[in-house]
Amino acid sequence: MAEGSKADHYLGVDLGGTKILAGVFKNSMECIASAKLSTKSPRGVDKVIERIARCVQDAVDEADLSIKNIAGVGIGAPGAVDFNSGTVIFAPNLEGWKNIPLKKELEKVLEVPVFVENDCNIAALGVYAAELKGKPKHMLGMFVGTGIGGGLILNGELFSGFNHTAGEVGHMVLEINGPKCGCGNKGCFEALASRTAIFERIKEGVKDGQKTLLIDMLGDDLKDLRSGDIRKAIRRGDKFVDKVVEEAAEYIGIATANLINIFNPEVVVLGGGVIEALQDEMMGVIVETAKDYAMPGTMTPG
Repeated sequence: MAEGSKADHYLGVDLGGTKILAGVFKNSMECIASAKLSTKSPRGVDKVIERIARCVQDAVDEADLSIKNIAGVGIGAPGAVDFNSGTVIFAPNLEGWKNIPLKKELEKVLEVPVFVENDCNIAALGVYAAELKGKPKHMLGMFVGTGIGGGLILNGELFSGFNHTAGEVGHMVLEINGPKCGCGNKGCFEALASRTAIFERIKEGVKDGQKTLLIDMLGDDLKDLRSGDIRKAIRRGDKFVDKVVEEAAEYIGIATANLINIFNPEVVVLGGGVIEALQDEMMGVIVETAKDYAMPGTMTPG
């Protein structure tokens, strides 16, 4: 039964290239319910917006509330976002997402205020405010999932650049003649170390005759490959998969060092689905590589 009709809860949505995750929060920022749906972006923009609305409603239902109890919905969307209009300007990992008025479309369906911001900006701000209690003056957040994004806290504030698209760390070019990225460039960090890039590298290796335990687990086409499968393969001694993940971790370390050299943050926060699933396999390599590439004096010892 819904708790009256007082709008005293908030709802956050993480819109990703792979999944949509919604959470209902009290004023205290305690999460009391959540829901998850796959994004299925090949079905088209309208279908994805429908799925966002459905995920929101699922989370509200899970909390035994009504949408009338929700004061506002905040959405973290991938790619370049115009916060003022709530428009997704361009999302490389969502098919057909160019100049999509997400705020306007969702407000029509949900009939509550909707706020749209870049997903990694919101994630960085959330970590900074909720987990680090706003203590460091400068913080870099980097999130490795379907794609790679970042958020910058400089002088205690989210830095968004002159037209609000700063923090697109995934589109630093690390290899001029590297693989094609969803943004149209070649050799972007995202095209070298994201979940998409890791999966692509493994699948290409299998086509070229590489042996991997993943074939026994999933079949020759590696259908339904997940980050958890990669973790299992590595822990069972799969040398090929281990090498692919180690190379991705090295790129993450190099990118981290580049950003440390430029911004000199007190804290670097790494997150996203790939880091969560493969933390034990990647973090040692990331940290050591970052130390190797960062300028002397830019990183604190330890």
